[in-house]
Amino acid sequence: MNSNWNDFLAKQGAQDNFEHFGDPAGELAASRSGTIVAPLTDQGVIRATGEETAGFLHNLLTNDINHIPADGARHAGMCTAKGRLIASFLIWREGGDYLLQLSADILPAIHKKLSMYVLRSKVKLLDASNERLLIGIAGPQAEALVSGLGAKPGVAMSSAAFDGGTAVRLDDRRFVLAVAAASAESVWNTLAAAAKPAGLAAWRLAEIAAGQPRVVAATQEAFVPQMINYEIPAVGGVSFHKGCYPGQEIVARTQYLGKVKRRMYRARLDAAFPPGTDVFTPEAGTQHCGALVSVAPSPEGGYECLLVVQSSGMEAGEVHVGTPDGPKASFLPLPYAIE
Repeated sequence: MNSNWNDFLAKQGAQDNFEHFGDPAGELAASRSGTIVAPLTDQGVIRATGEETAGFLHNLLTNDINHIPADGARHAGMCTAKGRLIASFLIWREGGDYLLQLSADILPAIHKKLSMYVLRSKVKLLDASNERLLIGIAGPQAEALVSGLGAKPGVAMSSAAFDGGTAVRLDDRRFVLAVAAASAESVWNTLAAAAKPAGLAAWRLAEIAAGQPRVVAATQEAFVPQMINYEIPAVGGVSFHKGCYPGQEIVARTQYLGKVKRRMYRARLDAAFPPGTDVFTPEAGTQHCGALVSVAPSPEGGYECLLVVQSSGMEAGEVHVGTPDGPKASFLPLPYAIE
């Protein structure tokens, strides 16, 4: 956690642990139809460096790391031996280094776990969260603003350097900037002059609208990758054409030996619940059959979420959160099809 950056953001109006900048409703509305700039203070960065880094990560994560081009990016996960996700990453390259963005609440433990695998490999892992500060930009003017910084990312899941950092294009509307600490205030001021400063709630809402999951401490070991749609090309977190990694046998078996029974959907709730909250259907009775992945307030009222549940329960339209008779979820479209 970079205290200078946090102090700067507080002076810009960040409130409630960076959830908003004093205009929660306006920021959420801007997340829908305007352009926002948000400090991603709930996420951090691990820098992996050394001549064997690509192979080291390739052998541990769910996606193909060996073939990330110099200007590419990937989503990837880290699983237990039972195929349960303990982390999700956005990964890009800076020269010969690989940067792994993940939820800040799991970063220390994942950093330690990855380090246990290094052994004699020519790899060094560093917590770079104070070195590279993360800023999100989303909306119709996002591409123009990123270009104004001097970065020219191409298609989705590509990266480009600019003076002071790297820009990663997630999709048509969303970018993540990994900015050198010395340049962060200047970059923020440039972007905030043209985009609406927004907090973490607005950024989570944009993630939910994109159907993009994120593993946090409360959801570690809750899902195999397919449950959070990680293998769907629009999410793109799993490769089935690479070698083994921890949990690979379970992930592959899930893919090839039958339909995935639980999937991630987008939904609306009348009440707020934290990630990891159990989800129920009448078919499953008192046994939970899924969990919340992420939640954000909605500009239309109530809350939006990504949740994992049995597909049969979603199709029946009877999904309850928290308890078997808890608030009912009403489902919203995702921007991609679930096969």
